[in-house]
Amino acid sequence: MSNNKMSPDMQARTCSYELAYRMETSAPEAVDLSKETAATKALYGLDNDATKDYGTALLRARRLVERGVRFIQVVSGPVDAIADDARNWDAHSKLEENHGANTRAIDKPIAGLLADLAARGLLDETLVVWTSEFGRTSYGQSGDGRDHNPWGYTQWLADGGLKHGFTYGSTDEIGLKTVENPVDTYDLHATVLQLLGLDHLKTVYLRAGRAERPTVVYGKVASDILA
Repeated sequence: MSNNKMSPDMQARTCSYELAYRMETSAPEAVDLSKETAATKALYGLDNDATKDYGTALLRARRLVERGVRFIQVVSGPVDAIADDARNWDAHSKLEENHGANTRAIDKPIAGLLADLAARGLLDETLVVWTSEFGRTSYGQSGDGRDHNPWGYTQWLADGGLKHGFTYGSTDEIGLKTVENPVDTYDLHATVLQLLGLDHLKTVYLRAGRAERPTVVYGKVASDILA
């Protein structure tokens, strides 16, 4: 049966299977780091136990960017070097041990990724978004921990149509709540879509028979940070 005689559902399923096959056959080469130079591996921290895992993930992400992959997600954590009750960013105790280990694991690889993308002429056309579900409170919890803080925390974006070296917004004097230029999660989504060439107000898709938008009925573009 030719594609033009297939039902839309069958065409979609066939395309999915074909895409899966192409991904399966191309993935081994894309994630193979054996041809990367020692200098590049060191740039990402692959020569250090603390940074090797996250550095490997980011180096593979750069290889995917080179091969035209449009969306790449890399997740940080958990870190095996610390206790089971404080291994990831969402620790509520042993904060210095926890965040110290997590920071050491990601700091150098992230710097390496940005430098590598820039050196290869890829950063201008690549939007890097570093974000999290929430931050931590500025006050203590249980002696050596912090609680969730959704009211004022840091997220950063790099290139892809952004102003360089630009800080947007600020928190109060104790770093708890945003007091200037707040950017809600929906605002961030709207801004990212704008940088991808999509108007979040016009980006509509069908879900369970309903027409929906990624930002639902919220969101505004943080135009001040756009180049």
